[in-house]
Amino acid sequence: MPRHRVTIVMELKKELKIFLWIAGFFLAAWFMPVGSARFDNAILESLELLRWYAHEHVLLCLIPAFFIAGVIAVFVSQASVIKYFGANAPKWKSYLIASVSGTVLAVCSCTILPLFSSIHKRGAGLGPAVAFLYSGPAINILAIVLTARILGFELGVARIIGAVLFSVVIGLLMAFIFRKEEAEKAEALVVPNLPAGRPLWHTAMHFFALVGVLVFANWGQPGENAGFFAFVYTYKWWITGGFALLSAFSLVHVLGMPWLHVALATLPVIILAVLLPDQPLLSFVAGTAALTILTARTDGESRDWLYSSWGFAKQILPLLAAGVLVAGVLLGTAEGEGLIPNEWIAALVGGNSLASNLFASVFGAFMYFATLTEVPIVQGLLSNGMGQGPALALLLAGPALSLPNMLVIRSVMGTKRTAVFVVLVVVMATLSGMVFGSIAG
Repeated sequence: MPRHRVTIVMELKKELKIFLWIAGFFLAAWFMPVGSARFDNAILESLELLRWYAHEHVLLCLIPAFFIAGVIAVFVSQASVIKYFGANAPKWKSYLIASVSGTVLAVCSCTILPLFSSIHKRGAGLGPAVAFLYSGPAINILAIVLTARILGFELGVARIIGAVLFSVVIGLLMAFIFRKEEAEKAEALVVPNLPAGRPLWHTAMHFFALVGVLVFANWGQPGENAGFFAFVYTYKWWITGGFALLSAFSLVHVLGMPWLHVALATLPVIILAVLLPDQPLLSFVAGTAALTILTARTDGESRDWLYSSWGFAKQILPLLAAGVLVAGVLLGTAEGEGLIPNEWIAALVGGNSLASNLFASVFGAFMYFATLTEVPIVQGLLSNGMGQGPALALLLAGPALSLPNMLVIRSVMGTKRTAVFVVLVVVMATLSGMVFGSIAG
């Protein structure tokens, strides 16, 4: 075919694609069932979910996660990431580290995304990166404890065993399926021989100070008023403040910021914490603003850190917002229904059949669960006749995946790999649910 005809065909395909998008939006607007009680309620539920997400999740979860991802991207050398997570790293070491990461990071399927994106871009192998992506939200130690206490010891044990095995098996399967592309990536990856920088413990202190802020600022209320988890919850903001001060210390001694600038930026945060102890979010926002201003005004790595964190935010936040809205329209919230009635869901997850476990896995994969919210949701479904097998299937698929999560993963590693990852999670959750359901009876 002559070159000019190829060009014309490509232009026609491009214009046809634009026309189809316009036609699709037009038809959707034309047939939109505005006035229908279920549709109107689904829209309200999606907006309520988005509002709740903004209130409860963006400031305390995502913003610290963006800064942590920026630390990985700027301060952790590419050679270090490849050493522990690269294609040629010892598999036992890379998968062991990735599979237990959730015990340290109390994050959900969305908060893990900037961290996953960061190590993936720094050259981590697909298998370990995916194991980290799954394990981060799936092996939250507090969620495991709550599962055992509220839903039963057997279900709690099954969840942690399944989650650890899942992360490793899915990572190995992803690495095997895309082994050719991974080999080409490893060959094309050029790691510069950089001179030795700051000591490793400096970067580690800076990193874990931010992780401490992320973990304890989001420490959820346990089911009981006594014990270790309840004690930590009572003093969570004191502990968070301690990690914030450690982070301020690292700004001076690790990043070399003038101590007077850091002290002046920290002072309003401390004053707010003392004067308004019942409004810790104000102190948290002030601390975030102070950190942003300090890094913006400091040349070198500090400003690079801010720019890198902002890059992750620009990539991830719009997709998350769109995904939360769609999930809210279809599935509603924990308090209200979306377009799909809750009775249908409860009826479809009864017993221990292949269909009930598969539906629980798919439902869990597409619905958004914030950290710890999956436990009361499953508890409600169990009281409405949900089987033990589907309960485990939902717990294994739900926290690690969500529709917003999938949209962002696709932007990081492509449609094909994302589809395979989602299918592997759903299939393994379904099989695990069936096995556990047959054992639990």
